[in-house]
Amino acid sequence: MTVSRVVNGTGRVNEATRERVRHYVDLLGYQPNQVARSLSTKQSRTVGLVVPDITNPFFPEIVRGAEDAAWEDGYTVALANAVEDPVRERAAILNFEAHRVDGLIVCSPRLPNAELEELVSRHPASVLVNRKLDKGSAVSLMVDDIQGAALAVGFVADRGHERVALLAGPDRSASAHVRRRGFVEAMERAGLPVDERLILTCEPTEEAGDRALRTLLARGERFTAVIAYNDVMAIGVQQAAASLGLDVPGDLVVVGCDDVRMASLVTPPLTTLRVDTYALGRQAVETIFALRRGERRQHVVYTPELVVRGSAP
Repeated sequence: MTVSRVVNGTGRVNEATRERVRHYVDLLGYQPNQVARSLSTKQSRTVGLVVPDITNPFFPEIVRGAEDAAWEDGYTVALANAVEDPVRERAAILNFEAHRVDGLIVCSPRLPNAELEELVSRHPASVLVNRKLDKGSAVSLMVDDIQGAALAVGFVADRGHERVALLAGPDRSASAHVRRRGFVEAMERAGLPVDERLILTCEPTEEAGDRALRTLLARGERFTAVIAYNDVMAIGVQQAAASLGLDVPGDLVVVGCDDVRMASLVTPPLTTLRVDTYALGRQAVETIFALRRGERRQHVVYTPELVVRGSAP
């Protein structure tokens, strides 16, 4: 019992005894059994975090923010990478439930609403990043994709671009559908034609951005601006343009979304919509803690900021 009091920081133990126990704990390399401890305390001190693709540079900063916030409170973040596969996303959420995590964070989930609702409702506290459920089983941290699309379209329209291509995200992405709607609405408000032939559904990868530009050009489409679902796709567009002898921004202006670190490092640097992904990760974990304390939390909407660089000056 004396050792237990020292290891767990509970009860009264005189300092000399406490130092002797700590000495032998260090000598033996003893580590408490967290699984056994969680059974008695009903807490695993772990937050489960699911991302759709850890190779997408949008998500590591969210993970970093989440881990920093968790560490400061003595928690650990367990990470699952769904690789853009709803089946693996479901398996990850179920696995976290089986391991009794204290809270669940799912970034840009790809599962249908009804299935996602049923899964997150079984966790003690849940936060969704870039997704909102009608029944409210989870608190949502959303990026205002409608406003982001309006900023991007307004920017290129003000510079005289009338034929604008949109590289939309994958169909399974809720934010991709919202950004597409925001793009169409912004184009109509600006009095610009919305040509469905200039809207392509793409995977959120460099390769998809490269292929999309080549596809549009091979079909003989006319356009002078491209707005991409994310920075990675936009960088793929720039790479394809360079290999085809097109000048960015002389022949084609390119606008991305997210402002990942590489956006400012490519040539030319990418004009994009900035989102504070580190803050998203921190707030997600802090919201989990608040929910665990029984506090009510409202959905939060982040407004993106247009960062102008060389790809669309």
